[in-house]
Amino acid sequence: MQKQAVISIATVVGALLLIVAVALAVVRPWERPEPVAEAASVPVLDESTHILEDAGEGAPVLVEFLDYECPSCGQFHPIVEDLRERYAGEVTFAVRYFPLAMHPNAVPAALAAEAAAQQGSFEAMHTMLFDRQQEWAGTDGAAAALRGYAEELGLDLDAYDAAIADPATLERVQLDADAAAALGAPSTPTFFVDGEMLELQRYEDVEAALQAALEG
Repeated sequence: MQKQAVISIATVVGALLLIVAVALAVVRPWERPEPVAEAASVPVLDESTHILEDAGEGAPVLVEFLDYECPSCGQFHPIVEDLRERYAGEVTFAVRYFPLAMHPNAVPAALAAEAAAQQGSFEAMHTMLFDRQQEWAGTDGAAAALRGYAEELGLDLDAYDAAIADPATLERVQLDADAAAALGAPSTPTFFVDGEMLELQRYEDVEAALQAALEG
């Protein structure tokens, strides 16, 4: 009986340890971005934020926190581009990085965009990353593909390589990711209109928020 009791206890303990191990593997609490400041003190639009369309002072501002490897961001990209075309001169459009740990190539893609930005080609790389998302997302050869895009865009590859390797480039990406965490962005894409986070239920909700902002 005593031997059976010991075996039974060992079985229970082993099962509990397995449950904990599985939970940690799924949840990965160490990968969750921690807020770096109170949301009220973190600007949605930072002075270093990349502006795609500047409608000038007083215009509504749409800021998108995005992950270049995120399928949902890829689906929203043509929608945002359509809105940019139709609301040109009326709405300011800006993007910020929010690479998620579940996407292994999200940080390399953000670095590629930032390296291109240092050569004045942020928007061109931004567009190419989404237009060709199926080519590099989820692959082992993403870094080479991204460098190939830089070459296609006519970038100085030595400067591009130096920027990719420069810790300051990663710090610039992390700046946006920290802001997203502090502002409570739950996922990607997360949109803010004039500093207010949108709770999206449909694709049309983004345009509805812009219309509301324009109507005051």
